Amino acid sequence: MSPPRKILVLDGIGGVPLGREVCETCGELGVATVHIDCLQQARRPFYAARSAYAKLRNRGYDRDGFTFLPKLVEDDLRRLIAREQPSHILVIGFVYKFYDPRLLRRLADEAGAGLFLYDTDTCNLYGRRREFIFFVENELPIYDRILSCSEVTTRFFRDTRGLDAVFLPFGAKPIAVAHDDKPIDVLFVGSGDLRRIFLLEGIRDRVTVRGNRWRRNFPLMSEALRHRVVDRPVWGDELHRLLGQSKIVLNITRTDFYGAETGINLRVFEALAAGCFLLTDHCDELAEVFRVGEEIETYRSSGELAEKVAYYLAHDDARQAIAARGHAAFLTKHTWHTRIERQLLPLLVRR
Repeated sequence: MSPPRKILVLDGIGGVPLGREVCETCGELGVATVHIDCLQQARRPFYAARSAYAKLRNRGYDRDGFTFLPKLVEDDLRRLIAREQPSHILVIGFVYKFYDPRLLRRLADEAGAGLFLYDTDTCNLYGRRREFIFFVENELPIYDRILSCSEVTTRFFRDTRGLDAVFLPFGAKPIAVAHDDKPIDVLFVGSGDLRRIFLLEGIRDRVTVRGNRWRRNFPLMSEALRHRVVDRPVWGDELHRLLGQSKIVLNITRTDFYGAETGINLRVFEALAAGCFLLTDHCDELAEVFRVGEEIETYRSSGELAEKVAYYLAHDDARQAIAARGHAAFLTKHTWHTRIERQLLPLLVRR
């Protein structure tokens, strides 16, 4: 397949900036790119009622199956592809919640466009067996190539399912922040879940927590930890300001990711992009991307987390040296510009 002339990005996770940053970077590299946030497109008329009917009807003949009526209007997708005439279509996250994957494959073939997936969310499906099977059997086979942020997931796609899959870690854009005053000892930004609560309880006197779905978990949390939480998500300038104010940026992967021994999520790259000291839970694939102990730090248990928080808060020079090396590595190898120019765009050429 020829190098991309024009990429149509169908962004299934538009609530986070990843898809938009990929598009902006492709444009900076001279590749025409159109970004479509699927969450913002017009839904089918009477979608709620039609979806409920479809689930009820399908349950009658397949009680163990998964049914999902795509939310968006098929003719809108046809018109979009006909108007933009892309050489490549890149789905971010997934498409089955918005359009029938088989329709997208057919329209891509009619347009002569390559069809690719940047897999960002498969690990979130591990705990939802029926939906995961549906995604694996109905969406994944439509793609010419799958790029996955998880090496573990890449191996599953390739070795178990026989799919053309390649490990492609996330990236980030450089984040300019002031590092003069750091009133926050430990910053954790993310949604609430039980594993995160257990780990945070061990450092509850030092941590500042931002994110959603925490209040619903308050009955499972100590009063001291509840007082450290602001229950709302943060992105953009507010997140960047918090990163710059923090001595330690803590990453705790979600339970499903941790159980699959994977977890180089977007927060890892955002922290390094801002020049922060990153402390994240250990997984083997981290060592293939970073020098652990030199560019980032990791922990393997709640006890080790508490010990390393105490150590690095007491040893500014060691913490700052790791942060500086991590930021230098990011600027050299992990910006979106580098990731897309050296990895993503070449992977879209070979089919």
